[in-house]
Amino acid sequence: MLRIDYPDHPFRLKKENEKEFIFDSFRKLWVRLTPEEWVRQNFLQYLLQVKNYPASLMAVEKELRLGELKKRFDILVYDAGHQPWLMVECKATEVNIDQSVLEQVLRYNIAIPVKYLVITNGHYCAGFIKENGQLRSIDFLPSFEN
Repeated sequence: MLRIDYPDHPFRLKKENEKEFIFDSFRKLWVRLTPEEWVRQNFLQYLLQVKNYPASLMAVEKELRLGELKKRFDILVYDAGHQPWLMVECKATEVNIDQSVLEQVLRYNIAIPVKYLVITNGHYCAGFIKENGQLRSIDFLPSFEN
């Protein structure tokens, strides 16, 4: 399990028609504030502020194709050479992080191969490294690779 201490961040929030929205500074737009979005936004700030990953090398909620299926990954971090390097799958805090969540991010990894995989519900966070065709759990997120 990874220990994640989320930094304080002055999120921009608004309410319209009884629905809450949060401003996503990565996508430069207001998005519905769902429990999963709250986890995603806090994890993005952790990567940016604590791990010092460059915002310019992070993609949020982009489409990928798995055969005929269209899916969306939560967070993808590219390395300095602009190659996919770390993928994060976010779930709402009430969702159990189990084998099915790991299998989901592994399926996404077929379409977009990365070295590091992370699954989180905000409270629980597990990280993995893919080396020599093997998947091994890690105790901390790597520093950004230049």
